[in-house]
Amino acid sequence: MRIFISSARKSLEEERDALDGLVRALGHTPVRFEDFSAQTTPSREACLKALSTADACLFLLGPNYGHVFPETGQSATHDEWVAAQQAGMPRLVYRKLDVTFEPNQHAFVRVVEAYATGVFRDSYRTAADLLPKVAGMIRELESGPSPLAFAKLAQPPALHWTLEEGTGGLQTAGVTTLLELHVLPLDSAGYSARELEALGQSLPGRVRATGMVEDNVPLSSSRSQGHMAVSVPASRPRSWDTPRPGHLVEVRLYKTGQLSTRALLPQDTMGPILDPNALPKQIAELLKFTGSLNIIRQDRIVVAAGVSEPATTSIDTFDPRQSRRTASLAGFRSFALRTEPDESVTMAALQAGADEVADHLARSLIAHHPSSA
Repeated sequence: MRIFISSARKSLEEERDALDGLVRALGHTPVRFEDFSAQTTPSREACLKALSTADACLFLLGPNYGHVFPETGQSATHDEWVAAQQAGMPRLVYRKLDVTFEPNQHAFVRVVEAYATGVFRDSYRTAADLLPKVAGMIRELESGPSPLAFAKLAQPPALHWTLEEGTGGLQTAGVTTLLELHVLPLDSAGYSARELEALGQSLPGRVRATGMVEDNVPLSSSRSQGHMAVSVPASRPRSWDTPRPGHLVEVRLYKTGQLSTRALLPQDTMGPILDPNALPKQIAELLKFTGSLNIIRQDRIVVAAGVSEPATTSIDTFDPRQSRRTASLAGFRSFALRTEPDESVTMAALQAGADEVADHLARSLIAHHPSSA
């Protein structure tokens, strides 16, 4: 594995150097900014690019926040935390005890500890105290179910579909056609009313912590007997003919354990578009977002996708710069557009395997669209 080591170096020099040797001794590759060669790429960009090649990220939380980049108003470690969240990457977090945090670092630690439920977190006092803890967690990662692997289902999964619900109270800027993605953990007992309530209360914070939603975008929470939800309002375009890219509009957590997302498809004046190139990327983004919420922890899951009001959609290429002049719609006949899962898959579908799973789901949806015949 490639393990990215993220922290400010000041006051953590001993730990960072010791971790470099430990990771190598365990047969893996440490990725640290200290080892980067001279290059023309800006340091922040270089670090984020290196992180994107890693299999796991190890965060050390010491007293110093680090240099604040004007591009984001955050330190490199803070940027790397957001990037690892968005990628659904395994994160090992260790907080140093008996030190005084700078104000910015204290605020960052609160973000990590408040919203990162489910990641590996521990504390330490010295490098000698830290190393065995990290070694144990790396060995757990080695034995975890990381490869993408499929298994045939004995019976159809009991999924909650929302295709017939419409947009309800969602603020979708007048759009009614939605892409929905469902992830159902296998062998899950679901949640008690108390557990669902607690997870529902943490859901807005979890959504914000992924970086998928800007801080100035208001989130709305709702609940029913069977699920908790968070909705994200869709902004209206600058003008009526401005194309709009895909956009997350809702996250739902069901009592059964199912975690669902709904999003706008890319759209222009001719209607929503099923773009063979953009659709897999949008589904992969939703898969990684689902994983970064840190709610599902079972080894195997079922994944399914569908499109509401598919008769308004067309298979075409989305151009963010200009709307199409014509579109080949499916007509007025009614038809359903959703995948029927017959396999389960490992949790890698929400991480490194998201692109492969998304490509399969997108191709299946497009193949079942009448205009693809």
